[in-house]
Parts: sequence; structure tokens; C-alpha cells
Amino acid sequence: MCKIRIIALALSVATVVALGCQSRTPPPIATPPSDPFIQEREQMVTVQLEGRDITNPEVLRAMRAVPRHKFVPEDQLPYAYADHPLPIGEGQTISQPYIVALMTQVVKVKPGDRVLEIGTGSGYQAAVLAELTDEVYTIEIIETLGRRAAERLRELGYSQVHTQIGDGYYGWEEYAPYNAIIVTCAPDHIPRPLVAQLEVEGRMVIPVGPPGAYQSLWLLEKQADGRVKRQNLGGVSFVPMTGAVQEAP
Repeated sequence: MCKIRIIALALSVATVVALGCQSRTPPPIATPPSDPFIQEREQMVTVQLEGRDITNPEVLRAMRAVPRHKFVPEDQLPYAYADHPLPIGEGQTISQPYIVALMTQVVKVKPGDRVLEIGTGSGYQAAVLAELTDEVYTIEIIETLGRRAAERLRELGYSQVHTQIGDGYYGWEEYAPYNAIIVTCAPDHIPRPLVAQLEVEGRMVIPVGPPGAYQSLWLLEKQADGRVKRQNLGGVSFVPMTGAVQEAP
């Protein structure tokens, strides 16, 4: 589930002239196709991210590296790098680039970290995380979205992203604990299983609030004694979390 607010090497073909022989042209060298969205992606980073409060150089690098246009439906391609969320089907959205960068920045992902994402959606957030560490786990409750995202991530070479169809309320206990958890859908309370699966000094960012209303984006950090330090990062609007959260206290 998702959420809120969506580089050419010019090879010159030289003529080889052999001494005493006629010149000949070598076979053409295949050049990689240019990225038609490179300028849009750079503008996204400089205006939407650097122009605000995204300062972590690794997060900025990751946002430059991931081809966001590969994670949106074809009819949304003209808006792939726009400063707002975009529909991806099944009533879900790909988050606004700024929100993706903000959530990634605040959990402070480092190489070697194990990261859990709740709400795979299009797979974009997972791809950004995979640019920062080699162990990303992501869960999607809507099967069609989850399978589509898994295929897209494989096609783009993000083999370090492990996907699962399931209820993210319960996390992914098999690979816990996690150094960072990013939740991209909004429950009306903080799921206890996710807190339990957070490593000591680990960080979780999660929108919390009632369905159909604005939520608060919370940053949680687990202390050595098991207590959780909380910081309110401000108002956001995510799609609601579904599944067991609707019955849980």
C-alpha cells in the first residue's frame, strides 16, 4: 500500500587508419538509451528536496538514482516527477517525492542496515531504500500491487529487496529486528508488533490518525530500556492501513 503526496555517453566512432592500408570504419558501438527524464529528476531533487530541508547527501543521491517514472502508470508519466502523489491503481498512490525523501532521511538508513517497509505500493520507496542498504523487506496487503511491484523491482535490478504479500500490521517477524521501519499507510494507532520488531536505537516513521482525515507523522526511536521516544513531524495525509489494524485495540 502507499500513500500521500509522485543520464549519455557520446561515443564517437573513430576511423581506423592502418599504415599503408585503406581506412575502414569499425562496427558501430551500441550506446545505452538516454534517460528522457534525467532533467526532470534533477529538477525534482534541486527544487523539491534541496530547496526544502532534505540535506542528507546519500538520500539525495538515492532520489537522483531511482527512475521514479518506472513506478507510475503509463497515463501518469507526464507527472512522474511532480510535487504531489499520483494514483497507482486499487485506490492507492505513490507518495509525493518530498515525503519519500523526508521519511527516508529521518530514519537514518546506513549501509548494512536491515529495513522494513509496510505498504509496498508501486515499489518506489523500497527502491530508494535499496540504494542505501542491501537488506530491504517490504510487505503489501493488496496482492495485485504487491506482485506488480515485485516484478518491477526485479526488472530494475533491485535484488536486495525482499517482497511479501501480507498484512503489514504484524510486520515481518522472521527477519526482525530492524534498524529502520517505514510505514507508508496510516493506522489509527501505532501497531505493537512493529514496535516489538524495532531494534534498540532503531527508528520508525509512521503516519497515525483516523481514516479519511489528516494524520500526524511520527518518528519513534526505541531506547535501551525498551521505552519509545516520539517526535511529531507534522501533518500528512496517507491512505489508511487496512487488515488487522481495523480490529486491533
